[in-house]
Amino acid sequence: MPELPEVEVVRAGLAPAVTGALVTGVEVLDQRSLKRHDPASGDFERGLVGTRFAAAVRRGKFLWLPILPGEPAGRTQASDAPAAPRALVAHLGMSGQVLLRTPDHPGGDAHARIRIHLEHEAHGELRVDFVDQRIFGSMAIDRMAPTPDGRPAGFSAEVTGEWAGYVPSQVAHIARDPLDPAFDERAFLAAFAKRHSAVKRVLLDQTLVSGIGNIYADESLWAVRLHGEQPASSVSARRARELLEAVRGVLQKALAEGGTSFDAQYVNVNGASGYFAHSLNAYGREGKACPRCGTLMVREPFMNRSSHFCPRCQRLR
Repeated sequence: MPELPEVEVVRAGLAPAVTGALVTGVEVLDQRSLKRHDPASGDFERGLVGTRFAAAVRRGKFLWLPILPGEPAGRTQASDAPAAPRALVAHLGMSGQVLLRTPDHPGGDAHARIRIHLEHEAHGELRVDFVDQRIFGSMAIDRMAPTPDGRPAGFSAEVTGEWAGYVPSQVAHIARDPLDPAFDERAFLAAFAKRHSAVKRVLLDQTLVSGIGNIYADESLWAVRLHGEQPASSVSARRARELLEAVRGVLQKALAEGGTSFDAQYVNVNGASGYFAHSLNAYGREGKACPRCGTLMVREPFMNRSSHFCPRCQRLR
């Protein structure tokens, strides 16, 4: 499943192409990819055609494109009251991709679910293809509300002014991620210290801290020599801070290398794979020597997934 670095790579690639772009057409090729679209928000296609995107924003693993004020073609405002801010929200699920295409790009992708045609003042005609092999991902038009703390809702260098402080309703329950400038480190560490569940479960709890998935949790725990089953409340404050810094370091390194790719599903908007898989120290290395002590790495079942760790460096205390 794409994690923070993979989604941020997609966001950064989309931003220059979608910011200010006019939606000229929408093709829904598979209605299953609209499963999170609320019909109360109106028809998906009509709700986008004729609108412009303000930016590309990310919180954790969620990506959204705020829609600039104004009514799309063929739709009128029912009253004089200002319409609630809206956004196109994309959730990549297990295998979702958001790919930038030129209008003449072949349209024969069997896993293409939604196509959005754009016209950009600087880049001309473009197409955004939502491709999803397993159909766990989705796109939806969603209403936005102000963030409780008044800070920018997610990461985007382009969002300023009124758009910065609005978050889609589908994303509101998701916590900020450790790379978010508005991330409250003190509040996270205080909540972490009160959790009696396994430290890896805490890292994967998107309502406490977002963007960390199985791969980067294993990498961060290996970096600080912590066992994933160690109760969070038993970890000292110093070690908890070390873990948070390790998470940030792992995420930033993965970002610099374009995310983690094990197969063709994990690519950026141009279809290029990330290379962080070549830098992994724990995840996927069962039976191989620990890069730190030489002990053979092991894999154990964990929440319908797997945990990868060194049994010597990461002993359960």
